[in-house]
Amino acid sequence: MIITKTPYRISFFGGGSDYPGWYKKHGGQVLSTTIDKHNYISCRYLPPFFEHNIRLVYSVVEEVDTTESIDHPSAKEVLKFLNLSKNLEIHYDGDLPGRSGSGSSSSFTVGLLNTLYSYKGIKVDAKRLAEEAIYIEQELIGETVGSQDQISAAYGGFNHIKFERDNSFSVNKVNADKEKILKLESNVMLFFTGISRYAESIAKTYVDDISKKEMQITMMSSMVDEGLEILNNGDLDDFGVLLNEAWKKKKELSDEVSTSKIDEIYENAINAGAIGGKISGAGGGGFMFFYVPEEKQVNLAKSLSGLTHVPFKFEESGSTVIFDDKKNDE
Repeated sequence: MIITKTPYRISFFGGGSDYPGWYKKHGGQVLSTTIDKHNYISCRYLPPFFEHNIRLVYSVVEEVDTTESIDHPSAKEVLKFLNLSKNLEIHYDGDLPGRSGSGSSSSFTVGLLNTLYSYKGIKVDAKRLAEEAIYIEQELIGETVGSQDQISAAYGGFNHIKFERDNSFSVNKVNADKEKILKLESNVMLFFTGISRYAESIAKTYVDDISKKEMQITMMSSMVDEGLEILNNGDLDDFGVLLNEAWKKKKELSDEVSTSKIDEIYENAINAGAIGGKISGAGGGGFMFFYVPEEKQVNLAKSLSGLTHVPFKFEESGSTVIFDDKKNDE
């Protein structure tokens, strides 16, 4: 049996510029961090005593004879990509719900690739995991998704990720003062809105014609540089101010990025002491996070008591094999 754990992420600045339709023309960059919330994927050899060849367990249970019969799009394409078609049982468990803006879909794809490569006895690095997850999601499944989530899940850590016009990327660890990063960690609060949505459907409302959003995405990308400058030399509260500006620009991408309920949550948070914040992911629901000075956090938690508060820490590790025991398999 193989078990992996793969982190989820929150993205601070630069979202939108990580879509290939944008960065292949203009380049792009994001500032994001993984957090200590993970998915766990296990895989074991399925003895040949059953009517099915593959058993896949997530929110539903799929027992199928062929990979073509699998409903889960990522699992189906990953198995096909790795030429695995029989005698497999795969289980998925996650710390956060799907369709919530935490990068859960890409975290699953990266985690499953890592699990199955390990099952095959092949060690792969973070770059290969990220590149193949991007290829599977964007090309094989054909989803309207960006490229930052796969990279974050594979590499882990607080990173400045740059996308080049030639379709390459670089991952640079943010080397700001450790105490400042810890203070940022303690000043960010994460809440689940209770609204689940498909990120692809929200992203399609602006990505399919992304050139018309040039002003917004150019400004959102430039905020990465401003965010890094604040982390290195500025007043950390200005990070919250910049998040507020980023949220305003993000809402200009599409009428579906926010809703009246999300706007109400945001306004309540600001009134309760948050300096800024934004929705995580494409928008429309899922998680919201806020920059809140510690002395205001009790008040904000009371103001948003109808939502689920999710305490978290920043995570340094990317997708990792945490258990590898194939001696009883096959």
